[in-house]
Amino acid sequence: MADRETRPTTVWSRPERGARGPAPERSRTQIAAAALALADAEGLAAVSMRALAQRLGTGPASLYRYVGSRDELLDLMADAVAGELDLSGATGGDWLDDLVGLALQSRDAHVRHPWLADLNDRRGEVLGPHAIDYLDHALGILAPAPGTAGQKLEAIGLLGGLAVLFARREAAATPTGAPAARAAHLAAVAAEGRHPHLLAALTAAGAPPPADRDALFVRLLRRLLPAMLGQGEP
Repeated sequence: MADRETRPTTVWSRPERGARGPAPERSRTQIAAAALALADAEGLAAVSMRALAQRLGTGPASLYRYVGSRDELLDLMADAVAGELDLSGATGGDWLDDLVGLALQSRDAHVRHPWLADLNDRRGEVLGPHAIDYLDHALGILAPAPGTAGQKLEAIGLLGGLAVLFARREAAATPTGAPAARAAHLAAVAAEGRHPHLLAALTAAGAPPPADRDALFVRLLRRLLPAMLGQGEP
């Protein structure tokens, strides 16, 4: 009884259809898929119960048979994206390789749905069934890794944060040639002699490698994740 009283109410706390009344014409999965398509095409602000109803060819009131509010619709949308990730791979190999692969999937999902990061910023931590599957899968990957349970949860959080960061960078990608122009400007400023530490770092680093967001993303994960799970404090 205590668990029932303290457990937060979500759209998944209720059955998809009531015990009485006509059989539903649609499922929550279908409604979430239509909402995703609307957000991908027009942005998150365009997702309203009325606009979604028009897309589905029905009235707004009928949607409330399936979701209680727009917030619940947003929860369904976020969890539908989590369901796009392939969790079928077996765990127990190289945990770092497996976790990096999962991170790449997460980043790609945010690239496909650029509104997702803003949605998660606004809705907080509401975990649906697919998101919980993802969390459990990630913890399974980390089972043979060093570190405490708390460190592993923090590492998964870092993975998600970096996925969002790199997806946003990709969405705001600069024109070809811009990174080289920025590097040349920085080198010219450093050469003036007023920033000796910057000059020393640029001299030691040499010419920057060609821009490769995948390579940078993977390199950061491979450096940060073992450090988080190593000798750091619990």
